[in-house]
Amino acid sequence: MKRKLWLLNLVLLALLVYTGRQWRQSAQAARAREAAELNRKVKPAPPPPFTPLPAPAAVTPAGYADIAQQMLFDRSRNPNVVIETPKPPPPKPMPALPVYHGQMNLGDGPVAIFSVTASSAHQAVHPGEEIGPFKLLAVNADEVDFEWDGKKVSKKVDELTERKVEPEQQAAAPVVRTEAPPPPAAAAPATPGPGADNGAGGKICNANDPTPAGAVVDGFRKIVAPTPFGNICRWDPVGR
Repeated sequence: MKRKLWLLNLVLLALLVYTGRQWRQSAQAARAREAAELNRKVKPAPPPPFTPLPAPAAVTPAGYADIAQQMLFDRSRNPNVVIETPKPPPPKPMPALPVYHGQMNLGDGPVAIFSVTASSAHQAVHPGEEIGPFKLLAVNADEVDFEWDGKKVSKKVDELTERKVEPEQQAAAPVVRTEAPPPPAAAAPATPGPGADNGAGGKICNANDPTPAGAVVDGFRKIVAPTPFGNICRWDPVGR
């Protein structure tokens, strides 16, 4: 029995030695593969083909047009400054033209008779002479030419002739006769006390009866009852 135990121990010891040796060889082989993998030189892959970027375009002043059009310092965002020109003054009003009274020609050219106003003195004016603020340029039987403020003013003779227009007679306003309104009718005298029988044992109130409410007259008491439509007046028998 003891011999068998010794034999079994030897077998187990041999198995243990064999197993330890196999493990050691496996570990050495793993370290060798790791060292070989770490020391292996990897050939670098070739780089991809290089494509250069396109060269930027040359900078020109026209490329800044948008910046000028949207200038932040101007509310209109417009580089073109608008210069507002002042409005021209209104035209000078032309004064009243002279009044034409006639003309004549004594051989030395036409002479026109004018006056500055209808009530001023008449003046004989030759072409080239002035009458008031106007200068007479030419005159004939139909038309007169003046110069005023550097402008030529042409008018017909009929337009310069004074025309007296009689004032129109005012139409007489129609006389409207108003009659006085008739005097108001006199109010009927008030009858104090109860009125006619109302058919219910009482009596009605007379119009404008001055008797106060609650007064007793001839065995009837005056009753005044307020309603939404006004006061109602009646005379009820005393004791009812």
